[in-house]
Amino acid sequence: MADTLGQIPFGGGTRNPFNYDKFEQINRALTTGWLTLDEITNQLNLFGDESQDAYLEGLELAVRMHIEDYLGMPIFPVSYRSYYGLGSLYANPVCLDLPEVSYKDSFNTGGVVINSVKYYNNANPVVITALASSAYVYDSTGNKVILPGGMPSDVNTVVTSPIVIEYTVNPNFLQAYPVIKQAGLLLLTHLYNNRSETTLSKLQNIPYGVDALLRPYKPLVM
Repeated sequence: MADTLGQIPFGGGTRNPFNYDKFEQINRALTTGWLTLDEITNQLNLFGDESQDAYLEGLELAVRMHIEDYLGMPIFPVSYRSYYGLGSLYANPVCLDLPEVSYKDSFNTGGVVINSVKYYNNANPVVITALASSAYVYDSTGNKVILPGGMPSDVNTVVTSPIVIEYTVNPNFLQAYPVIKQAGLLLLTHLYNNRSETTLSKLQNIPYGVDALLRPYKPLVM
């Protein structure tokens, strides 16, 4: 059913309870180590053996990225770009939901940084224009960008998703917790000892201890 403005309520077709149309990851640390080689070699009892260091560093990166994705929690900064349609503009004030931000990130000091809020205007050819930082605020209680004065009147009405926000989620304080790092070492041990797809005759799942250690820190999805 359309609302009084003639718009179909957002999320009716996609079941997306938030008002972003889509988002993409635009930057992520792909070389910085989290678990040290000393921690890894002690875990694997590889004392004095440096012949596998490059392989172990590759495993460490895979482990770190898996834990970041599993928990939805950045261990190193991750940047995103999200897009919004015109339906997002009918709230008063305009509130734009940020995907991939958990409540733990929100209240972490400096946890979320809004890099830019831009929109496609009605110029010909279309130009993407950045709003002044004074035109919006970040609401950590709801993981939203709020525009108290709304968007400029020349927002393009033809572009599918004319509003674009770029933001960075900084390292979460939980990444330093010993329980998180121990889960990383357990997972790395599993990958080191099982270098091919596991079968019925071998371990089929990640060791139970990894999930048991991480589960209390995984945000609930409502």
